[in-house]
Amino acid sequence: MRLRLLLRPAWLLSALVVITFATACFTLLAPWQFERHAERQETNAAVQASFEATPVPLTEVLAADAAPNRTTEWRLVTAVGEFLPDEEAVARLRTVQGAAAFEVLTPFRLLDGTTVLVDRGFVRPGEGVSVPDFAPPPTGQVEITGRVRVGERDSENRPAFTEGGHLHVYSIDPQVVLPGSRPGYVQLEAGSPGVLGPLPLPQLEAGPSFSYALQWIAFGAMTLIGLVYFTWREIKPGGALDKPRRKSVAEILAEDEDATAAAAR
Repeated sequence: MRLRLLLRPAWLLSALVVITFATACFTLLAPWQFERHAERQETNAAVQASFEATPVPLTEVLAADAAPNRTTEWRLVTAVGEFLPDEEAVARLRTVQGAAAFEVLTPFRLLDGTTVLVDRGFVRPGEGVSVPDFAPPPTGQVEITGRVRVGERDSENRPAFTEGGHLHVYSIDPQVVLPGSRPGYVQLEAGSPGVLGPLPLPQLEAGPSFSYALQWIAFGAMTLIGLVYFTWREIKPGGALDKPRRKSVAEILAEDEDATAAAAR
């Protein structure tokens, strides 16, 4: 039966590679890009809604032990309390508007006694990629305005360290800067007390994730169609599977030796 020709190891291996790739396209790569597209849409909707929203007290948006999520991130909030400059830290290895930067992180004690980490904005590195001098936060009780942000985690678990009189951290993690702080942090708006270089908001654009997802689906479909086409072509009479296998050099030499030995008898 001609279909038995498809049971050759080389053909089975090729079919396995094609099916594995197509499965990955449909079940992993395309869904991953669709998920990224959905996340971007949610972020855009949250940022857009915050443009028109009136700032509300942080304590009305998040309970003391509640972490921000996709529905609360980017909410414009206010908070009354005082900065704790002695607990200040800088986040290193940041990029703002395409250039290297440090982000200044200062804990802020609220009137209820809880503490929230505040991102006061960015400063550009000084000579030798050092932390430059920057304005201290205001003293005493102030009211700040900023946006709720989800706390970060350093995937490499690099420890914080002190250098040049500043605590350096690799991610904006409130528990690393000041253990016991509220989950998440507040990113100061321009004009708020204590702000340095205001951090820009994410651009409201869909991004390429949706088109990437469609491309992965197309790639998976094309590989399966190609497998079906070449399978059909090769099992037809006269297909490549019908052709005798090309002999290797070793086999040709062995046949020549046998022929020479037979002639010499």
